[in-house]
Parts: sequence; C-alpha cells; structure tokens
Amino acid sequence: MKTWTRNDIPLQNGKLAIVTGATGGIGLECALALALAGADVLVLGRNANKGQTAISKIKEAGAQAKFELVDFADLSSIATFSDRLLQEGRPVDILINNAAVMSLPQRQITADGFEMQFGTNHLGHFALTARLLPLLIKAQKPVVTTVSSLAHKRGKIYFDDLQSEKRYGPWAAYQQSKLANMLFALELQRRSDANNWHLKSNAAHPGYARTDILVNGPGLDAPLSKVSLIIRPYLSHAAADGALPVLFAAVAPEAEGAAYYGPGGIFEMKGPVAKASIAAQAKNEADAKRLWEASEQLVKVAFPSLKSEVVPGSRGSAR
Repeated sequence: MKTWTRNDIPLQNGKLAIVTGATGGIGLECALALALAGADVLVLGRNANKGQTAISKIKEAGAQAKFELVDFADLSSIATFSDRLLQEGRPVDILINNAAVMSLPQRQITADGFEMQFGTNHLGHFALTARLLPLLIKAQKPVVTTVSSLAHKRGKIYFDDLQSEKRYGPWAAYQQSKLANMLFALELQRRSDANNWHLKSNAAHPGYARTDILVNGPGLDAPLSKVSLIIRPYLSHAAADGALPVLFAAVAPEAEGAAYYGPGGIFEMKGPVAKASIAAQAKNEADAKRLWEASEQLVKVAFPSLKSEVVPGSRGSAR
C-alpha cells in the first residue's frame, strides 16, 4: 500500500458523516478531515463545552461541522438522537464509531447498569448502528468504521460475566470491549452481505496516538500510564497521524469490508496506514453471533432478521 495521507481523501461533498467521541483526539481529527473534504459532519460527544470548542477548531481551520450532545453511556440519549435523524430521513454515508473510555481504575456503570467500558465502547455503538441502519442503507455507498485497539489481541469475551460483576480488572474490561468492537465490525459485514444491505463495515486502530485517553481513563499516576509515558517519545505519534487509518477505512475507495487497518510501523504503534493484524478470537464467528444476540437483548434494539425488511424508527426492535 502506498503512503496514504489526508491529501488522498476524496471529496465528500453532499455526504453526511457522523463521528462519535469527536470532541477531542482521534475523533476530532477525523471530523476535521472529513469537514475539510466537504462532508456535512456531526460531531457527537457528551460534553457540550468540549463540543463547542471542537466546532470552533474546525471553523478556524476553514470548515463547518455541527455538535450533537450524545452520551454513549446512556441508551436514551442515543435513542433521542437517532429518532430525530430518522424523522429527518437524510441518508447517513459515513458512521465512525469512535467514542471510548479506557482502563477505568474502579468499576463504574452506565445509566443503564452496564459496565462502563463495555457499555460505552461496544453497546452504545451497537445500539446507534442498529437504530441508524435504515438511514445507512439509504446511502449510495455507506460505510461503518469501528475503532478498535491493539488491546483486542489479548481480549476475551466473558459471556458469563459481560458486565464484570463477578470480577473487574480495568485492563481486562477494556480488552473485552475492544475485542467486542472487532467482533461487531466483522459480523456487521457478514450480515450486510447476507441481507444485501450494500454496507461496508470495517475496523481500524490508531496505534499509540497522543490523546487524552489516559487522562480521561486510568489517570497519569496509574502504572499503565507511567509505562506509556516512558515509551511515548519512541513509539507514539500525533493524534492526526493516529486518525489516518480510521479515515482510510472510512473513505478510501480501496478500503475493504471486514478489514482492519492501523499504523504499519513497529508493533503497529505508529507509521503509515497498512492492514493490521486481527487476533484469532476476533475471527470466531460463533462468538460474534453469540455476542450479537446478547447485545440485542441488552440494548433492546435489534437489527433486521436475515432477508427481512428494514423498518425505520421504533424505540424497540428494528425488525
């Protein structure tokens, strides 16, 4: 693959792009790049002040975007946003599932009682994608790109304890959520193929990008953070560089469905965009199906059955 840069982003004029967790870091860089390419960008985030700051940065760069207050730790917030878009009826061309929390020191729960990392990183995006599916399949060439992590490689789905109620480890919970992202992205492509949705679903990771995720998660005094700060000068790259694999997956014509992209340098931590390695457990189709069905039950929003009609709008099943 040739070195891919922001200059290679095709014009996105007339397209609607939604980027979650886009008030900073990778999400903001993706939103900025898409806006500069001409897309109508919705910047989703849970903090209104940060949202307005993000919009100001995009405007200062010479582009336009709109902030939407959506909390991915609250299914009702996701439903309110989705219902409004469904009512408006505009096709969604690009959905970047990026919002995430990482390695929270103490177990926390979402508004719906889910473990915070699993609930935010996986279930929130599962619910959003399910609700927006009628708008995605109305687009000419819809793409759903889900942001995973190198951490998925050591992840395990604890089907007997998805919410980490029996045992909680900050890093194990994060690894589970990132593996869930991978299983979801690959299974979404399988179901798109089976249902003729003509939707491209793939995944990407930013490598070791310099963002605020450590500050917002474990904190700078945590052992993981201290190690990360030591290696940062040697193995990290800027957030703008970390966003490139995500942008490639979302907009490059040559990006494939059911593929995974990341930095192509040492340990996939930094470097030019390349295909990334997928852990064996992320390719387990039986686990993907089981997680999918469990997720539908937990968020109380279902994707259409195989070969069934997509019915817009309800707060319950999309069947």
